[in-house]
Amino acid sequence: MGEDYIFECQNISKYFGGSKALKNVEFHLKPGEIHALLGENGAGKSTLMKIIVGLYKPDTGTMKLEGKPYRANDPYDAMRHGISMIHQELNIEPHLSVAESIFLNREDTVGPFLNPKKTNERAQKVLDQFDFHVSPTTLMEKLTIAQAQMVEIIRAVSCDAKIVIMDEPTSSLDSNETERLFATIRQLKQQGVSVIYISHRMEEIFEICDTISIFRDGQYIGTKPLAETNKNELVSMMVGHEVLNIFPKVDCEIGQTVFKVEGLCGKGFTDISFEVHAGEILGFSGLVGSGRSETMRAIFGLDPLESGHLYLNGEEIRIREPQKAIDLGIAMVNEDRKLFGLCLNRSVKENISLPNLRARQKGLFIQSKRELRECTEMAEKLHVKTASMDAEAYSLSGGNQQKVVLAKWMMTNPKVLILDEPTRGVDVGAKAEIHMLMCQLAAQGLAIILISSELPEVLGMSDRILIYHEGRIINSVMREQVLSGEADQMSVLNNMFGNV
Repeated sequence: MGEDYIFECQNISKYFGGSKALKNVEFHLKPGEIHALLGENGAGKSTLMKIIVGLYKPDTGTMKLEGKPYRANDPYDAMRHGISMIHQELNIEPHLSVAESIFLNREDTVGPFLNPKKTNERAQKVLDQFDFHVSPTTLMEKLTIAQAQMVEIIRAVSCDAKIVIMDEPTSSLDSNETERLFATIRQLKQQGVSVIYISHRMEEIFEICDTISIFRDGQYIGTKPLAETNKNELVSMMVGHEVLNIFPKVDCEIGQTVFKVEGLCGKGFTDISFEVHAGEILGFSGLVGSGRSETMRAIFGLDPLESGHLYLNGEEIRIREPQKAIDLGIAMVNEDRKLFGLCLNRSVKENISLPNLRARQKGLFIQSKRELRECTEMAEKLHVKTASMDAEAYSLSGGNQQKVVLAKWMMTNPKVLILDEPTRGVDVGAKAEIHMLMCQLAAQGLAIILISSELPEVLGMSDRILIYHEGRIINSVMREQVLSGEADQMSVLNNMFGNV
């Protein structure tokens, strides 16, 4: 063992306080291999990767790079050794340019001074290689999430890396951008670069990866060549039991119209009209940037509406800020939980309680015992894995952070629930739990709007689907059409590209 592998881990353990994150984990990576890591949120995948790039120090165990002992002091030290990582949660510097972000700590200089012209020229070359049409002088704060994700990917592979770690790299990319990424990964493979690929999207793993290693509850379960396994076997290894149905859609009675919009116009969308009924899950499908999320942000008061009308239970309403939407009974789980969903340095309890403080206020004071009891009940209902309700939100895995966001909005008892990418970065077991919760809420009469870039999720969970293209709704699909086979992923995808 050793000469066949570019990288090895043996008996890696990591504890946070008394909580086990990794226990005697092993991992082996071959040169030019695309190796998937699969496991539920909290299984230890990202923790191991952070140990590899020097963000965490292992409590026990050894690592070898090209047969020699290896340990990185920090991510820049890892990059000097030829290992770079694209994190699931983007950590961009908004006031840096694209070129400055790509070559951060690798800038061109003339003597003691920076040479921005040379850095911009180098950035333009690498942007052209990726066929990515963004100016190197554009500030990061001006980019969409998908564009910022692409800059992170370009930065990671631009440093002549031997190993590139990708943690949910397609979570913010549309189908075109994902194919561009896959082409880049295949090119890296041809050049002998190894890729560690973390994703919850099985379709991607079977399309791009050679080998897969399974983690569960902080332990290494096993490694399989992709050609010798299947989805059901991998899911069973992940969760320790069989998951029968990831999309447990239950048909329930569709009631009266709860929420209706007419002629909405705003930045990124034009002439949008739709209605959603009690007990209905209304799906929205479209490419990233097609206007789906922009419409919901304007409805919720995050962005201004240029024109149009909103109606709740038959009465016209005006929403100019999120607090008004919340007061009216409209809740929104935003696609970017880090920026808009959580206060990462506050506790799980405080995050769940934040939109609900007035309901638990008596005089000038918060009823703290009631607050703790009700927040704990909601966290347990959504199976949030946390050491305690006082644990800070940043310490949770991505999937558990998403459950905390869902929990805080469920505490508001909304009439309309907007879910923008509700299972992004969430493992297969948690997805099934969230989908089951959606069905339970619909059965209770809640009107649900679902926006997702995952076509199987939209098709599997929606009673009706509205399809966006370039800021307009161009088609609709009923659940009956999906069940009969009249509508499928290919036909919806064609619509998303404007082919009606």
